[in-house]
Amino acid sequence: MALLVLGLILFLVPHSVRIVADDWRTAQVARLGLPAWKGLYSLVSIAGLALIVWGYGLARTAPIEIWSPPVFTRHLASLFTLAAFVLLVAAYVPGNRIKAAIGHPMVAGVKLWAFAHLLANGTVADVLLFGSFLLWAIFDFRAARRRDRAGGGKPAGPGAASFASDVIVVLAGFGAWALFAFQLHGWLFGVRPFG
Repeated sequence: MALLVLGLILFLVPHSVRIVADDWRTAQVARLGLPAWKGLYSLVSIAGLALIVWGYGLARTAPIEIWSPPVFTRHLASLFTLAAFVLLVAAYVPGNRIKAAIGHPMVAGVKLWAFAHLLANGTVADVLLFGSFLLWAIFDFRAARRRDRAGGGKPAGPGAASFASDVIVVLAGFGAWALFAFQLHGWLFGVRPFG
């Protein structure tokens, strides 16, 4: 469990700098330069992610169960995860109405993903992992919206979006979700959401 906690700290602390110390981050980027800042940020994040995967895998070998979620929560989790994949794709496809409406669809997608996994899993490791990501996403989304308002900027309105981009987002999100749900999730994590 210690590796999981260490990994969460290494991964989420750098991702939280803009939430709690945006001015400090700006000063460091100015001092180091953007490429060096991104390089350090990436190295620490990759190390954190590796420890999360390793620590969570170890914790799953001897799970400490807090509760046993009912079967229907797995179905809800699948539905929420589908929406999360669509949101993740919306973050990268230009000119879509989902991004225009939400502003920060990647963070919203992480919130849904984490919440979905909390619904369907009830061990201490699950609460640590998915609960940490859910809390981070809630605070990050709030901070990002505050930055949007303070900067006077907001995401492009629906007029800048196109129907074709919306279709691409939905189809690509659904396709990525299906690939992950029916193939990759079982291969990567040993859990098949649909049997």
